[in-house]
Amino acid sequence: MALIIEAPNEIYSIENSNNVHMFLAGGITNCPDWQKEVLEKLKIIDGLTIYSPRRANFPIGDPNAAEEQITWEFEHLMTADILFFWYSRGSLNPIVMLEYGKYALATDRPVIVGVDPEYERKQDVEIQTKLARPQIPIYYSLDDMVNAVFDAFEQH
Repeated sequence: MALIIEAPNEIYSIENSNNVHMFLAGGITNCPDWQKEVLEKLKIIDGLTIYSPRRANFPIGDPNAAEEQITWEFEHLMTADILFFWYSRGSLNPIVMLEYGKYALATDRPVIVGVDPEYERKQDVEIQTKLARPQIPIYYSLDDMVNAVFDAFEQH
């Protein structure tokens, strides 16, 4: 079974140290809980650690929660072996755009990117990807992205 680590947690273990690490980047606020769907399908992969920034309970009243969340995401985006970016309907995902440019398009790490057909800025993702890393396919369903994770994991 995959190790699934939700923000802001961490697991320090030999297993986690030896695993392939993947970060789920994508919208949270005003977006469907797409992370739950992805985690359910990928939890069967032994040797995979999945970092999910979506918390079951975000402490909105805690003034330190945003810094903790952003720092946790920053650290795991910097170190993930596989980057998984999903542009969900429901939000323009401005932070995801920033993270995509910084961590996915500006590196040579494996990237799996998908765009909900209802995402308003779909063309922006397509054009930026085509310009920076044209070899990266863009998927238009979570199921296709999940299949790509299995392929990427096998190649890693």
